[in-house]
Amino acid sequence: MTLAPASSGASVVVCSTCRLSADRREDDDGQRGGARLAQALREARGASERYADIAIEEMPCLFACQRHCTVHVRGPGKIGYVLGDFTPDSESAEAILEYTAHHAESEHGKVAYANWPAGVKGHFIVRVPPEGKVAT
Repeated sequence: MTLAPASSGASVVVCSTCRLSADRREDDDGQRGGARLAQALREARGASERYADIAIEEMPCLFACQRHCTVHVRGPGKIGYVLGDFTPDSESAEAILEYTAHHAESEHGKVAYANWPAGVKGHFIVRVPPEGKVAT
């Protein structure tokens, strides 16, 4: 494994090797769900100025293999969140980016439940404290 430089701002790290669904590894063209979700995120980001500052980054395997189409929403000095079980489509991409925009606007990474897009509810797996900190 090699570590590469990443965005220093708001980002969505997509597991590029994630399964397409709980039952399938790849689509009929041999593409993994994570790769399809990354593409959907890039397309949704390009369609709205609101998401222009959110980096879409790919990483092979986030080790959430019991879940499919997994992402890590993060920002500097903020609690991060790992979410999964998405359908790799434009609807999921839009919900993930909208949540990430609210996350970026927050002080510590906590987004009020009233601001959660419906498409992310029920998809949270874990929250990750920022380096050097824990929530109290």
